[in-house]
Amino acid sequence: MKHEMNEASRGAIKQSTVERLRETIEQDIVTGVYTPGERLDESHLAARHKVSRTPIREALMQLSAMGLVRIVPHKGTFVNEVTVTELIGMFEVMGELEGMCARLAARRMTPEQIAALETAQAECRAACEEGTADAYYYANETFHRLLYESSGNSYLTKISNALHTRLKPYRRLQLRAPGRLSKSADEHDAVIAAVRARDPQKAEELIKRHIIVQGDTFSDFLLAISPGITPIAANDVG
Repeated sequence: MKHEMNEASRGAIKQSTVERLRETIEQDIVTGVYTPGERLDESHLAARHKVSRTPIREALMQLSAMGLVRIVPHKGTFVNEVTVTELIGMFEVMGELEGMCARLAARRMTPEQIAALETAQAECRAACEEGTADAYYYANETFHRLLYESSGNSYLTKISNALHTRLKPYRRLQLRAPGRLSKSADEHDAVIAAVRARDPQKAEELIKRHIIVQGDTFSDFLLAISPGITPIAANDVG
């Protein structure tokens, strides 16, 4: 029994290390420390982060699953390129998926699920008041994933979670835009009110507006994430 507990503890520590490395490398990619097309050398990363190559390799595999890097057999791991057009497209699809989740959730959420959503929102508010974007990011992720689950549609939940994971670093960076934390928290409150009122159309409209960045908000968003995306010609943006 003691041996099994030790094995479990070592496994948890290992996973924690891999997750920390993944988040750090992820952040370095989207902030431009590593540029699109650049090869990520495992030995260099291991030396930089003072770990063995094994957790680095596992972290890179997770980043590959997220679509941030591509692993080419016998050649190495390379940072994927993401254009402004591709990013806009992904957020548009995310908005549609979350809109569907919110619409269904407004019809199907149980009192317990609404309470869980409100708890996540309370954590968002606390992080907002403290001005800690990272804490807000994690509470915000819980909020959105609870909304997906509350749709009552397992397939919709699955694909929403997958795209959310793909967009995680960009969703995280957009929180750097001035005033975004408090605005995001206000938008969450409005979504919860619509869900409580059992208003599917309103819930859908609000969450889509919350996800799809546009106008001045989009300009702020691009300024926050611009080091990690590939520029395109102005006439490529519709």
